[in-house]
Order: sequence, then C-alpha cells, then structure tokens
Amino acid sequence: MDTKIQQLEKLLDYRFSNRTLPLQALTHPSHLHEAGGAGDYQRLEFLGDAVLGLLLAEMLCERYPDWDEGALSQLRARLAGQDALADRARKLDIGVHIRLGKGEKHTAGRDKDSILSDVFEAVIAALYLDGGLQAARSFVLRMFDELAAAPELLKIGRDSKSELQEYLSSHNQPPPEYRLVEESGPPHDRHFSFQVLSAESVIGEGGGKSKKIAQQAAAAVALEILKSNEGLLE
Repeated sequence: MDTKIQQLEKLLDYRFSNRTLPLQALTHPSHLHEAGGAGDYQRLEFLGDAVLGLLLAEMLCERYPDWDEGALSQLRARLAGQDALADRARKLDIGVHIRLGKGEKHTAGRDKDSILSDVFEAVIAALYLDGGLQAARSFVLRMFDELAAAPELLKIGRDSKSELQEYLSSHNQPPPEYRLVEESGPPHDRHFSFQVLSAESVIGEGGGKSKKIAQQAAAAVALEILKSNEGLLE
C-alpha cells in the first residue's frame, strides 16, 4: 500500500507526514465494507469541498478584481462542478489508485465522474489537514489556474448529447442513436469508439475511456459538423 501512496505523492508533488490521510482519500466505501480499514473518503470529501470553494473564491477574486459577485460565483460553480473535478482527476490519472470494492471495479468505478470528483475533493482535504492551507492552495492553483485564466476553454460541463438531441429535434430529424464500433485496450485502460446516427446516417464519431465520454465526444463532433453546414438537415 505504501507504493500506492508514493505514486499519489508523485502525482501531487507532495509528501505526506500523516500517511493515513492519502490512503483514506483513495478508499471508496465499497472497499471499506469488503476489506475493513480505518475509514473511507466521505468525511474528507465533505471537508475538501469547503476548502476548494474557499481557494477558488480566493483565486478568482485576485484574478478578476472588476467582476461582480454573480460572475465570480458562476465561474466558481463551473470550476467546482462534478464534471470539471472529474476531468482534473483524470488529468492526474488518480482513478488507477482508488481502492474499490469488487462491484465498483466491475462497473468501471475508476472512471465514474461521481467517484473521481469525490476522491479529488478528498485529496484536497488530505493536503489541507497534512500541510495546511498553503499545501492545498498550491495544488488547487496548479490544477485550476489555466482554466480560471481562460473561462472560455471550460467546455467540460457542456452536455453535447442533450444539445445534439435538441438540435435534431429543432430541425425535424429523428433523435440520435449511439452505436459502439470498437472497444480496445486492457481491462484497466479501456478505450471505446462510438458513432452517432440520425435517420440511419452516421453524423459523428468519437472515442474515450468510458462509453459516456465516447458518446459525448461523438455528439460534440456531430454538432460541429451540423452547425458548420447549417441547413443540411432542412
């Protein structure tokens, strides 16, 4: 287990004094129920959510001194949303280090947005409890500074599947259908490729590490193609 903690420390660029904290941050309740242990990440996630909110507010106030409260709150909410946090967790490849029960392992728990975002917040809490606010601040700045500097790049929260369905409906076309065309890679690193069809015609293709991500990618490609050829479906 020390190896798992050491790998996390390398990702975080931080060495823990209390090494039970990172272990707890990586432990899903399903693992605790099956194998026992000191605790899962739920309490840390609760604390991490509050610490993250504070540090994002601090960062945004410093970066955008002319923005009003409403604009700052909106951007903070987008940065702290489940999809954005899961994206940050994937950027660090935290998923491979999470301790899961057998059921969650079999249902691709390592790539679920809900689990990744919870673990990401738990890791922030572990940093805060071990190294204080500055340790957590350094990590949050490293993970969010680029997104905070260019909010227009924050497209993580875009639900391309819903947007595509609305687009097709508004153009009197059948709803989209998603077809799995390829599944490859080892069990711990799967890759899925999907086509999206309307009226039995392929209108987009995309891939990703989960079926959900691949379908969203295919929908995003379809939207770009359709909107660049506005009138094609008329």
